[in-house]
Amino acid sequence: MTTKEHVLELFPRDIEAIVADIGMPTFAGKQVLDWIYKKQISSVDEMTNISKEKRELLGERLFFRRSKCLRTQNASDGTIKKLLAWDDGSKQTETVMIPAKGRKTACVSSQVGCPVKCTFCASGIGGLEGSLDVGQIVEQVIELGGNDISNVVFMGMGEPLANFNAVTRAIRILNAPWGLGIGARKITVSTVGLPVAIEKLAAFDVPVTLALSLHAPNDEVRQQLIPWARFSPIKDLLEACSTYFDATGREITLEYLLLGGVNDRTADAKELVGLCKTLRCNVNLIRYNEVPELDYTRPKTEQVRRFQEILMKAGVNTHIRASRGRDISAACGQLKREHVQINLG
Repeated sequence: MTTKEHVLELFPRDIEAIVADIGMPTFAGKQVLDWIYKKQISSVDEMTNISKEKRELLGERLFFRRSKCLRTQNASDGTIKKLLAWDDGSKQTETVMIPAKGRKTACVSSQVGCPVKCTFCASGIGGLEGSLDVGQIVEQVIELGGNDISNVVFMGMGEPLANFNAVTRAIRILNAPWGLGIGARKITVSTVGLPVAIEKLAAFDVPVTLALSLHAPNDEVRQQLIPWARFSPIKDLLEACSTYFDATGREITLEYLLLGGVNDRTADAKELVGLCKTLRCNVNLIRYNEVPELDYTRPKTEQVRRFQEILMKAGVNTHIRASRGRDISAACGQLKREHVQINLG
């Protein structure tokens, strides 16, 4: 008995093998790929230029979707957040579409829950429940608009580099001209920091943007915020990021989440400048979105601007990321927790 395959995991060679196996002509492989990745159909019955007999045979080999959308939230700024349940519904992840002038960005998850358990993040409160497969990652982009999506960021639930093989294969599909055709420069992988995996990504032949979730100017503060940080000192992370820059020529983005009274002081900004001087990088300052169960607070706007000014005066290219979806469950993992709590009564 042949096991069905998820169409959103398949490469041309995979489709060609299936087409040949059921006795279809060679050119049919391109037809099937076109239906899958260009038209993004949800059923084999939509393949109208393929005979009913062959569609039935394809239907015995392929399935088109694995997710069910449990909840959708629409923010006043156009941000859309979806909670997806996979297969039997026991595994749930979030995915977000963030609109901006001239682009639509899909923020996708790579795991169910998160093993990192950052103390400020809702995603890791329940720990790691598992990793997503290639097709489940690609399906999130399809769910958010498919061909309308211009950018993809791996900044949802989970640590992407802890699911390295699935994430990099999904990137190939997102990037390939026969897939979704999203340029490498428009795909960002955000990691909390696994030096060996960063160096491995440096050898990956799709030169995506690398974002390091730094969030602190020194190891002491970082280890308080990110338990995994005790395994990877900042020095090792920045050396791995330098290796990535040398291999790809792509400037590193340092993500710095500002937590009121924790890592947003003048001294923190000055210490961060010192780190930035050791690396070709830019800095994204992110204002914290509050999570009810956690004690952290959102910093004042004037403090955020003061922090940015210190970096800019030191010659560090620094941006304040616009807060999106503030009127919905904006924090990563928050919509999932709300849904679970509602269903538990």
